[in-house]
Amino acid sequence: MGGLKISDQMGFTIQPRVGRLRAQMAKERIDAIVCFQPENSFYLTGFSPLISSHPIIAVLAPRGDPTLLVYALRDDHARAGAWSPGMKLFSTQTRQAPTRPSWQAALTSILANLDMEGKTIGIEEEFIALERARDPENKTPPPPGARFVNVTPLIGRCRLVKDPDEIANGRIAAHIADVGMEAAIAALAGGDVTERDVTIASTHAMNQHWARHYPDVEVRRVGSSPFPSSPDGSNHQQQQHSGLATSVNSGPRKFYHACENHPTLRRPQPAETVSVTVWAVANGMPAKLERTVCVGPIPSVEKSAITAVLGIRDEIEPLLRPGTPFSYLYGMARKGYNARGYGANLPGRIGHTVGFVPQEQALIDGGSSLILEPGMIIMLEPHLHISGLCATQYSDTVLITETGHEYLTHKSGHLEV
Repeated sequence: MGGLKISDQMGFTIQPRVGRLRAQMAKERIDAIVCFQPENSFYLTGFSPLISSHPIIAVLAPRGDPTLLVYALRDDHARAGAWSPGMKLFSTQTRQAPTRPSWQAALTSILANLDMEGKTIGIEEEFIALERARDPENKTPPPPGARFVNVTPLIGRCRLVKDPDEIANGRIAAHIADVGMEAAIAALAGGDVTERDVTIASTHAMNQHWARHYPDVEVRRVGSSPFPSSPDGSNHQQQQHSGLATSVNSGPRKFYHACENHPTLRRPQPAETVSVTVWAVANGMPAKLERTVCVGPIPSVEKSAITAVLGIRDEIEPLLRPGTPFSYLYGMARKGYNARGYGANLPGRIGHTVGFVPQEQALIDGGSSLILEPGMIIMLEPHLHISGLCATQYSDTVLITETGHEYLTHKSGHLEV
């Protein structure tokens, strides 16, 4: 899996994010980073397997190419997909000699070759802490005199700003998501359909568009597994599935969270609203698009909520530019909710940043210390949920540019079919 590439003289691309991360390493006096988390290994090498039944490890030192350490059976796939030329293998099931028979031995060898004795090595403590606690005897020991430090926040900060290849893939994902939303709305407009019918129409349209226009783009998700791995770390199972998905919730089901339920055989009724959420992924970069679709005229309480949310979105839109603090953006949205009489129903956030999973931990809320920067991609999603009365779903994927912002997904207003 990889993005758009600008080949250097060796035929590989070392993406700008490597330089940004190295600058942070130097600032914090970190001599090497070892990544086990699939998102971060992909971030530094461009490779993500279908199923990570063995660790996919990326090692970054102050100089040289990032090193990708993979199970030997993934040799050909990794060489074809990674944009980093540095690769090491473990196990013996290959026609090429691996570095060592296990990933622990191979990683120890890599760190020894980097002369890490007495140095500081960054690891993702949040990701591997449970594994180390389960079997501390089987972990990889640091080189003599070296120490491990947590670099999860450091990598997270670097991932907030996207490189050109990530932005290009985000555009593709947003385009595919737009196709899925158009198909969902068209299906609802046809009438007498179930939630499941709408979902099928939407996902079918996205898959057709992907096959016709982006045949070389991978649309599966990159992410860490919810499943436990084996004590020796050799079985980090990663759940991989299509990144083209649609959720449809109608009537009373509109109060359900889109990520926690599946479309049913329920048929949307006149005067109801339908929450439609569409996800798309292009080479690891996701886009999300959410809309509230009205089936004919709706009750005034719901129409007022939709009008309020769309008005708040328009009011804060000029603030989507470099230099705006996340907390200020949220504060201005709060003023909009209060002015319209919805202060008691203020959502805890009005969006979040985008990474290899649609929702990362950088929330646009009142407590954030982050500031919008060029190259950030965010989900802008002001909404209203008043149990039993109304629920709106409006979410767009937005790029922060040098001078302002750009909607990657198609911006729309009130939708009635």
